[in-house]
Amino acid sequence: MTSHFVTRDGSTWMPQYLTAIDAMTCIGCGRCFKVCSREVMHLHGIDESGEILGACDGEDDDFAGELSRTIMVVDHAGRCIGCGACARVCPKNCQTHVAADEIVA
Repeated sequence: MTSHFVTRDGSTWMPQYLTAIDAMTCIGCGRCFKVCSREVMHLHGIDESGEILGACDGEDDDFAGELSRTIMVVDHAGRCIGCGACARVCPKNCQTHVAADEIVA
């Protein structure tokens, strides 16, 4: 397992991979999605009980009147490159990141 990574200038760096977003804390603002170049997470609708209804595609999704609010959901974790841009823009600090050296392939 790799203990560190090196940038182009030779600096050591440890990627922090996004592994989860806390649905209770996320406000669905979409800031993380906007800065992510890898489409790791997407906006999903949830109902009043917290059940995920599905991905929102921007076409006036109200999920047959069941939509209570929207949240971001990690649906392609393997695409994450560990840059941390999403964590830097999240106003609620609701994301869980794991260091690359702690992830088992």
